Formats: sequence, structure tokens, C-alpha cells
Amino acid sequence: QVHLVESGGGSVQAGDALKLSCAASGVTSSVNCMAWFRQAPGKEREAVAGIATGDGASHYVDSALDRFAISRDKARNTAYLQIHSLKPEDTAMYYCAAGPRFPLCMLGTTAESPFWGQGTQVTVSS
Repeated sequence: QVHLVESGGGSVQAGDALKLSCAASGVTSSVNCMAWFRQAPGKEREAVAGIATGDGASHYVDSALDRFAISRDKARNTAYLQIHSLKPEDTAMYYCAAGPRFPLCMLGTTAESPFWGQGTQVTVSS
């Protein structure tokens, strides 16, 4: 089993930046991919970015290319999501997921993203 804990969310003003963290524990040797998702009120969950825990290769959805940056600290089994120039539409619960194959953990399926955190709330006011 792999346990994921997100942190770093909060209530911020438009234009601010945040850095979210996702710490993995447990059988982390089974994890080769970590990804960030978000779910805004009334909307479906969407992938944002994923990273290979080994070599740090990353993949982003098109809408995240300009203001989001994913990174990882291999020694700490932690993935990060830096969000710049936050907008009110970034308001969402941000979730971390992990799975065995990069970038497939961005699919959010049971097979490719079997481990999920509880989420961290990001609220952006204008």
C-alpha cells in the first residue's frame, strides 16, 4: 500500500502563487508515477500534470503548460505542484495520485492511479 498526503493549499488572492506537496509513504517502490488532479465545485476531476519518480520526466495537460510546474524530491518521496499567477478559476480541491507507470497515472483509473490522497483545498479570490 501507498499512503499519500497532500499539503500546501489555502485561501489566496488572484495573482499569488502556491506550492502544493504530496508526500508518499508505504511501499513506494511500487510507484513510478505521481500526478496532480483537481476538481472544482460542480465539475469533473481533471488531470493537471504528472511526473516520473525515477528520472523526473514530466507531462502536462495543455491548459497547465503556462502556470503550473510539477517536480519531485526523490529522496523524500514527495511530489510538488507549483502554481503561478493563480486565478479564481483555479479554485478546486487538488488531489495527488500515484501509480506504477508514467505518464499513465494521469489517467485517474483504478489500474493506473490506484493510490490517492485526501486532497488539499485551493481557494482563489479576485
